Amino acid sequence: MTFAPLALAEEAAPTLDTGVTAWMMTATVLVLCMCLPGLALFYGGLVRAKNMLSLFSQCFAIAGVIGVLWVIYGYSLVIDTTGMTAGEYSFNSFVGGLERAMLAGLKGDSLVLGMPEGVFITFQMTFAIITPALIAGAFAERMKFVAALVFMALWFTFVYAPMAHMVWGGPGALMHNWGALDFAGGTAVHINAGVAALAACLLLGKRKGYPHVEIKPHNLPLAMAGAALLWVGWFGFNVGSAAGVGTVSGITMLNTQLGACAGIVGWMLIELVKTGRASAMGLASGAIAGLVGITPACAYVGAGGALVIGLLSGLLCYLAVTSLKQRFGYDDSLDVFGLHGVGGVVGAILTGVFCVPELGGYVEGSEIATQVWAQVKSVAFTFVYCFVVSWVLLKLVDKLVGLRVDEEVEDIGLDLAEHNERAYSH
Repeated sequence: MTFAPLALAEEAAPTLDTGVTAWMMTATVLVLCMCLPGLALFYGGLVRAKNMLSLFSQCFAIAGVIGVLWVIYGYSLVIDTTGMTAGEYSFNSFVGGLERAMLAGLKGDSLVLGMPEGVFITFQMTFAIITPALIAGAFAERMKFVAALVFMALWFTFVYAPMAHMVWGGPGALMHNWGALDFAGGTAVHINAGVAALAACLLLGKRKGYPHVEIKPHNLPLAMAGAALLWVGWFGFNVGSAAGVGTVSGITMLNTQLGACAGIVGWMLIELVKTGRASAMGLASGAIAGLVGITPACAYVGAGGALVIGLLSGLLCYLAVTSLKQRFGYDDSLDVFGLHGVGGVVGAILTGVFCVPELGGYVEGSEIATQVWAQVKSVAFTFVYCFVVSWVLLKLVDKLVGLRVDEEVEDIGLDLAEHNERAYSH
């Protein structure tokens, strides 16, 4: 995925490709479906019944706020390439400018890569919406609704938009200069959200009673239905990230499917070994882990690489949400760091291994050592930048409006206390 082709809007006599346009409109709807209703159902089913609507409300509200901010300045911060030169570093290597603020220059007949620019803008907006929404799973059941929205708006501005620019801003952008590969969001989306989630749950502290009181999902079928919708929507996420239809579309689609399938197998195998049974929630989590892992690699690796990435993502994410979380004692309510942070790291680094032609990859001239080093740099930078800035923003929001609900609200549940509504009548 790259924002750099936006410069092609300036080419002579751009022409409308109806096939590309139809596909990208479809992909946009699929990615939106990942957040609403996919992620909302997945998260909503995993929390207790008294907090289900709070997750749905946050997903809807985040979509609204980020969608508006995307038009005002987000799109410009991500795609504006003013002052950028290939191989050189400047302030604009880290974030774009404001020349496209309020979509300046957009006309009814503006075209990008054969599609109306409005379609391209909306597609990228769906990425900007779902990334901060992912974080909500880490602080589920204990963060104030207003605090969550203020944090998401600030995080979108100071973390997501710069990171998306650094990854996909084209020649002159930080990670482009490093040669890092990230087709559809291993760093900018998944590691980014996962690390912010870790910062949030560490700063907020544990839910009341955790881990001594067992906190069970209230509706696993809803959570699994949400995971299934995420799986379906992921084809828009990954295949749509080519910003068109071409020879790369087939392998991207195949690898996305293989990542999910191998993730299920990896999680199921280790769960069988560890506990003697395969859980329903484990199967759904394995699919998500595999999809996260394959996201940065899906256009660069062969089918064998996709299987290994998916399998290892399932195995390592299982260990992250069980052993790692228990070892360090943090309360990542819905395992956002364990799935998205760890899965994103696995996928990002292994992209550098399996992208080489000798292992069935499609990046000509690549060498494992060189590419893995570029991938490791991109992962490390994302971790440090995202964690530090997210921590600062959370502290700021805590000072402004307070982050955490009080114990009485936590007992009652956020649905009733913050929204005066119940998910179920009895």
